[in-house]
Amino acid sequence: MLKQVTAQQIRNLDDIAINKYKIDSLFLMENAGKAVADEVARILINKKTKKVAIVCGKGNNGGDGFVAARYLLNQGFEVKNFLLGKVKEITSDAYANLNMLLNLGQKISEIPDIKTFNRYKKDIRDCQIVVDAIFGVGLKGEPGGPAKAVINFLNRSKKKVVSVDVPSGLDATTGIPLGACVTADRTVTFTLAKKGFFMNKGPKFIGKLKIVDIGIPKHLVRAA
Repeated sequence: MLKQVTAQQIRNLDDIAINKYKIDSLFLMENAGKAVADEVARILINKKTKKVAIVCGKGNNGGDGFVAARYLLNQGFEVKNFLLGKVKEITSDAYANLNMLLNLGQKISEIPDIKTFNRYKKDIRDCQIVVDAIFGVGLKGEPGGPAKAVINFLNRSKKKVVSVDVPSGLDATTGIPLGACVTADRTVTFTLAKKGFFMNKGPKFIGKLKIVDIGIPKHLVRAA
């Protein structure tokens, strides 16, 4: 049987790896983002045009998205980067990876409100794939504002969506959508599958599931 964990259990694993075993959180984010980029590249391998929209939240899930953008750029993809907020609001590991994109001359389209989002709908429609890097396992409460608008837009647009770790808006433990929730074509999740992927409405939202190793020590994973 496929091993499954709650959102809290996976957060605990990350904390132990970072704080006890001194595995750099930037290293884990790098591996996570690269895995997402590799999956997107596999999907588009035989496509003539390779345009990807990456929609990032302000937390670590968004940081994974910034890493994915960098790897896709290195592979020759046309990448459009969107941030649900403002650059000045991003901190820590996510900011480090956002800053790398800025240093590479990449444009980050800020979406602080719904009105601004309306200006970028066409840009997203023009892409073959959208990477959903809005919310991860730490989401609490219903997505609102531009996040809700983006999620609803993605679902209506029928764009192919790859979700980072968990479809944004899904409770990773219970499988209950917390209001608006991305319906992904595939979900690239990290370390272990989440219980919510197989409970309640979870299976409806995750699409094809891919579980990837991002560098958490194996003995911690086995003990989870």
